[in-house]
Amino acid sequence: VRVVESGGGLVQAGGSLRLSCAASGSTFSINAMGWYRQAPGKQRELVAQITTGGGSTTYADSVKGRFTISRDNAKNTMYLQMNSLKPEDTAVYYCNAKASNWPYKVDYWGQGTQVTVSS
Repeated sequence: VRVVESGGGLVQAGGSLRLSCAASGSTFSINAMGWYRQAPGKQRELVAQITTGGGSTTYADSVKGRFTISRDNAKNTMYLQMNSLKPEDTAVYYCNAKASNWPYKVDYWGQGTQVTVSS
């Protein structure tokens, strides 16, 4: 499985960005996809996750009501719509795919895309 992010950039506070993550390879093995972020000097944290089956979503408290995760299974692509961005949202955002190939479970990561929110 390979995942590639796109859509990062520089935006002013209050603005919006949409990130995309395209998966390729053995995508049938993916159970869930998500977005993580890592700011300088901080640990990587989960931002949002969506299951590929039922579409169940999970959000970090800090982004609830502002960010929306979605997926297009036909295109093997996941999106993160980020609205009302804040300077504290500045980080490198990573796409993650959780795959299973019994008995193994594997995490796949993208290379990351920078999101910078100016005040």
